[in-house]
Amino acid sequence: MREWIPISTSPKGRLVLEAVRQFGSRPYAEVTVGELSDAANVTTGAIYHHFGSKIGLYSFVRDDVEQRLIDRMEGALAAKSPGDSADGVAAALLVGFDFAVRDGFVVLLASASPEPGRDRLADLLGSWMTPASPVLGRILAAAWRAALEAVGDGADPAEARDALLALSVRS
Repeated sequence: MREWIPISTSPKGRLVLEAVRQFGSRPYAEVTVGELSDAANVTTGAIYHHFGSKIGLYSFVRDDVEQRLIDRMEGALAAKSPGDSADGVAAALLVGFDFAVRDGFVVLLASASPEPGRDRLADLLGSWMTPASPVLGRILAAAWRAALEAVGDGADPAEARDALLALSVRS
């Protein structure tokens, strides 16, 4: 359960909304604490007060966006028949890709989680295969992220989406 409900007019809410915009479209290293605080109309101290550090804010935003991604992908998986994991995974890959591109999370979601050993996307995709395959989950997550990275590097989103469609997954 969420421990915080975003209120966009609060200093914390403004910081989160700005961090979503900045980290969604620019690499972590390129976003400065000063830019975030200026755009959110708060002091830099507010970042440290609410999140402890820039990486704390990034992790908060990353977890939230990643949960939105997982929710959508689980919905796509559940909508397919349980006996056809390949169709479910293909649908999940496309739903997740469309979400990331449409909502401006290309850069944020193109990289794996900053927490070592934690990859919720790979875990989800691997668990849906019959039989479950953590290795295939990692491979599919890497391909999905590569498609996002290509878009971030200027590739046509439709072309990257078609590349995901060309993946052949057989359970």
